[in-house]
Amino acid sequence: MVTRGPVGGDSHHARKAEVRKAYNETIKEVLDVETAEDTPIIQFGRAEHSAPKSSHNDALVITVLANYEVGCIFIDSGSFADILFGDAYDQMQLGDVPLEEINTSLYGFPGEVVHPRGLISLPLTLGTGRTRRTCILKFLVVDVPSAYNVILGRSTLNTFQAVISMYHMKIKFPTPGGIGEVQGDPLQSRRC
Repeated sequence: MVTRGPVGGDSHHARKAEVRKAYNETIKEVLDVETAEDTPIIQFGRAEHSAPKSSHNDALVITVLANYEVGCIFIDSGSFADILFGDAYDQMQLGDVPLEEINTSLYGFPGEVVHPRGLISLPLTLGTGRTRRTCILKFLVVDVPSAYNVILGRSTLNTFQAVISMYHMKIKFPTPGGIGEVQGDPLQSRRC
């Protein structure tokens, strides 16, 4: 879990501006909720539990990202940052997409302070068909050994308005076409 990082910006001024923006967005969200007519209800049912042999203690691991099929993507609702590990970044051959310089260190990797290689904006698509949704996300590229290729943290879950169920090994999120979902892969979770 990444406990501290450049959430809100890479400088004191940028973080203060982010707090002001968040305050204004909170006011707007309250007004939007008060005027929303058909807010979709996200729920999970018994019939959706697709891993009867699962102990329900596996990590939620999915496969998606940036026009590439990237496996071993760990969903970590405790992480501040979205992380793209250096080995995965190199294998994706994203040299034509520039890395933004970043000066803020990350805290939370086992006993280490990590200085990111940079920040990259990439599209992330969740779901399929008419319940598919794509958002541009900012990933910190870090050179730290990991069993995973990517960590998706709270900012991504909030961007997609996603709800996760560890019991069902599933993520659900609203889309204009209905409720989208991504099924976790318990076998891949154990392999990562």
